[in-house]
Amino acid sequence: MAEHVTSPIPDKLDATMAPSKALVPKPTWILRFGKWIQPKTNRWIARSSRVPDVPVHDPSRYAWTRILEENWEAIREEAAAALQDLEEVPPLATISPDHRRIAPAGRWRSFFLVGYRYRDETNCRACPRTTELISRIPGLNSAFFSVLVPGTHLPAHTGVSKAFLTCHLGIQVPRESEKCRMRVVDEWLEWREGKCLVFDDVFNHEVRNDSDETRIVLLVQFKRPVGPIGWIVGNLFLEGVRRSRFVQDARAGVERWRQRPRAQL
Repeated sequence: MAEHVTSPIPDKLDATMAPSKALVPKPTWILRFGKWIQPKTNRWIARSSRVPDVPVHDPSRYAWTRILEENWEAIREEAAAALQDLEEVPPLATISPDHRRIAPAGRWRSFFLVGYRYRDETNCRACPRTTELISRIPGLNSAFFSVLVPGTHLPAHTGVSKAFLTCHLGIQVPRESEKCRMRVVDEWLEWREGKCLVFDDVFNHEVRNDSDETRIVLLVQFKRPVGPIGWIVGNLFLEGVRRSRFVQDARAGVERWRQRPRAQL
């Protein structure tokens, strides 16, 4: 299966609407508390970490990355079927208002299998082999196909918590790979099809797809190996995030997307 997923042609609104903090809902007091305590929990987790607290990790440190790499073609086949019509794949800025500060409208799309341990049963049934493979990942938090159409720039941002790390498995990488890259702190990384990248998204990072092809990765968030204190602090923080408006709005957004009148497309 060598055919690439084609990009939808965004309408005028999607093509011109830039990321903006003004589009993000005002935070509730719970979210404000979460933001206040976030750096404190990250320090505790970092001190308790059983892996180096560095921006980019060696994928071989995590044995399950080899399983993904060995089965990447099967994952690619399921991704190609699921993403055949990108207009049916929800833009992250549409389903998750909190991502509007970094997500250009219509250009960053996400096909969720698992989000903060909530399974999307419809999508999991569509990708049974991928679902079975990610079920082997210890401490799985989220897993989804992340799609960047040509000309997309995700500006510099930081992630939610050091309680988890992020893995990207290259599924479809533009032929001009030097035009499609991710910066983590001061290091520019390029994806390779069938290979994993592992990084800590709490460090400042940005993503650019300046090519004329669509980039697709299987994005996996998994719990960082930590000691007892980091385990307690990290799990408490992640459970709070899981129950927060940040996650619940995204879940509701996926359902609204599925039920939208097709005439609006």
